Amino acid sequence: MSKSFRGSYTVAITPFKDDGSGIDTDAVRRFIDWQVACDVPGIIMLGTTGEFLTVSDEERRELVETTVKHVNGRMDVLIGSMNAHTPNAVRYSREAEELGADGLMVIPPYYYTPTDDEIFQYYRAISEAVSIPIMLYNNPFTSNVDMSAKLVARMTKAFDNVRYIKEASMDVGRVFDIIEATDGVMNVFAGERPVESYLLGAVGYVNPFGNYIPYPTARMWDFLVEGRREDAKHIQHLAECINEIIAEGHPMYGHQCYSKALAAAAGYPVGDVRPPLTRFDQLGDEGIAQRDKMVPLMKEVESFALSRQSKAQSG
Repeated sequence: MSKSFRGSYTVAITPFKDDGSGIDTDAVRRFIDWQVACDVPGIIMLGTTGEFLTVSDEERRELVETTVKHVNGRMDVLIGSMNAHTPNAVRYSREAEELGADGLMVIPPYYYTPTDDEIFQYYRAISEAVSIPIMLYNNPFTSNVDMSAKLVARMTKAFDNVRYIKEASMDVGRVFDIIEATDGVMNVFAGERPVESYLLGAVGYVNPFGNYIPYPTARMWDFLVEGRREDAKHIQHLAECINEIIAEGHPMYGHQCYSKALAAAAGYPVGDVRPPLTRFDQLGDEGIAQRDKMVPLMKEVESFALSRQSKAQSG
């Protein structure tokens, strides 16, 4: 466990071919090169934003292998290896390690509403199967369970490779609670409110905005570390303005649809989402209007981050 994960990691979309029939590996490579050029320190494939539930086992292997090979050590690669059936989660986790991933991000078994003991045994099976770091993923809105600070501390103590957590319960105070409960051993990545989470002790951010504004949101975390809180807060504010537009009258997880549309608007087409999610082209004029409200904000936050970074470097 020599790796130390820090900073803003893009939780990536999965590029599909235009007809949705398979992984667009060329688009994957172009997207990765963009992230590297923006000095993004890490990428997380096959998370919620990556539509992991719609990807076949064969596509999963192809995506992981393509990602690891093309990154070639230029940034950290984490893979979402969760599944509602524990043996499948173990198999996906082993495969990711064998293919060269630096770490895993794993949500508890979804749909079943498992008990704390069942969650513990699920992570035990995964932990014993791999040697790379595991990032717990606490998102009660999708998994239907909320892993308490007490449960996180129990697993941190029991499993040597459980040292990270994406905390997305919408309770920013949980960042502090987890650090306290684990005596500072657990490294918390914010799932939302990165500025506030950093001030409470978070070491990184699992960043959906990195799919279309990777440079400014990666710099946001750098600015926090450098003590430039007002600059970081302004970037967060502009990102939240984009998020509010996405949320207007659109189904839950519309961010996946718009993330792909906005990546294309930034010059990196990645196809569209798979059903049952709503495709961008199905939104018609509403989707185009929403996108056209967000693109100027993307340009504004990009310009702000570049100017603030340039000012810092010059003086």
